[in-house]
Amino acid sequence: MIHGTVTPTPPRPHSADRVPLVLLHAFPLHSAMWDAQRRALARAGHPVIAPDQRGFGATALGEDPPSLLHVADDLARTLDRNGIRRAVFAGCSMGGYVAMTFLRRHPDRALGLAFLATRAEADPPETVAAREGFARRVLQAGHREELLAETVPLLVGPTTLRRRTSVVDRLTADVTAAAAASMAWAQRAMAARRCSLDVLQETDVPAVVIAGDEDGLVRRDEAEHLTATLPQGQLVVVPGAGHLTPMEAPDAVTTALLELVSEAGKAEHTGRDSR
Repeated sequence: MIHGTVTPTPPRPHSADRVPLVLLHAFPLHSAMWDAQRRALARAGHPVIAPDQRGFGATALGEDPPSLLHVADDLARTLDRNGIRRAVFAGCSMGGYVAMTFLRRHPDRALGLAFLATRAEADPPETVAAREGFARRVLQAGHREELLAETVPLLVGPTTLRRRTSVVDRLTADVTAAAAASMAWAQRAMAARRCSLDVLQETDVPAVVIAGDEDGLVRRDEAEHLTATLPQGQLVVVPGAGHLTPMEAPDAVTTALLELVSEAGKAEHTGRDSR
């Protein structure tokens, strides 16, 4: 069973002001990275699903071979158990890849999309090789601590490293707590994912791409390309933030998500009325 944070959801269809939001976390973290956004969205009346993806947080890894298809199917089962047919999906980094994989499986279930620090293309060969190298190294005795010490500074921007020590401390603790087997599995699953440009081009819903202007892992031009791929894509650039904008600049991300769910709710309401 997938675990994480779930706010209560009513059994009746959601009104325009109660649009459900699904928050999908980055590698190698868990659902708590979204705590600030989850609280704010819940206060605004939106049901929020913030799952721990398999192998992270309180969710077991299981025995399946590495594939984001398994993670997407986990998510579908979680939504079904909570009576949520359609929702806004927000994915950060690996969470964005999960959202795209989910869309391929369930193209009619998205009311809106938010992608943070992610890209739609499949990994090129050199990135696949790097992910496999990470997977092997994290499983080797004596190499894990060194690898994780190298990883943490890549996940946030220079401003966060200098000024937001509490964020860095929390990130370090969460990364250190992640199981080696889960990190290896997730790296191999991400390396095997398909290109999602075709899926996104066909997903005509309100969408936002949120990019930290200090992100050293996903370039600004990649964020712009992803935005242009989405029929209703809009780009939000967050100053002074790196790869993990929900933790580094929580207020900016919360504002963008609140605007997105409002737009998605209006679009859903208009669509129902037109039918």
